[in-house]
Amino acid sequence: MWKKEGESVYRLLVVEDESEISSIVMKYAESEGYECRLAENGFEALELFSEEHFHLILLDVMMPGIDGFEVLTRIRELSEIPIIMLTAKQEEVDRIKGFDQGADDYVVKPFSPRELMGRIKVFLKRIYNANDELVLSVQTLKLYTASMKLYRGDEEIEVTSTEFKLLYALMRNMNQVLTREQLMELAFGVGYDGYDRNIDSYIKRIRQKIELDPKKPSLLRTKYGQGYVFGGERG
Repeated sequence: MWKKEGESVYRLLVVEDESEISSIVMKYAESEGYECRLAENGFEALELFSEEHFHLILLDVMMPGIDGFEVLTRIRELSEIPIIMLTAKQEEVDRIKGFDQGADDYVVKPFSPRELMGRIKVFLKRIYNANDELVLSVQTLKLYTASMKLYRGDEEIEVTSTEFKLLYALMRNMNQVLTREQLMELAFGVGYDGYDRNIDSYIKRIRQKIELDPKKPSLLRTKYGQGYVFGGERG
């Protein structure tokens, strides 16, 4: 996909089981310069969300397996990513339910793809300040917070959504020792119920990607009995 130098590419997760609708939405979104991934059911949506970076979610309400309300609830336990619900239902009670569970907007089918693109643009501008990009840097590493990309010099380093969230939390708190619990809350929000020992596995993977010698880390170190510190002095 072509983009202007310095322009952020925003990534959308389209959760829709009707192929005619999803193909139209993705066609219009990609013509606007967005990258799109498609999930055809709720389980696939949650899996993609846990593995990849997204800036906005288009979420259908009625789907096989688990419905959009359940997907919305689970994502809201971890993230405040903007979510626009797509629904064929026009009853007020359904819209209220979605807003109560954390939906940012509703679009009722059939809808105008151009209008939907307009709403997406409004949310991206409001949440991410359009193409403004906050860059966190240390040594040769640069973390781009809008496009959610990591670079060492000019080389991009592929990171998962979870790895990005952890790196973002660590780099935003440079030189501070963070316990596992603090790191989980900063990365995933208060109330995250993942096992704190999972953090050790993620830290190991991150070190494999960012350290010149993962066995002797110079950027992301362990403070034994305390937690982790990014960019701090040895000791």
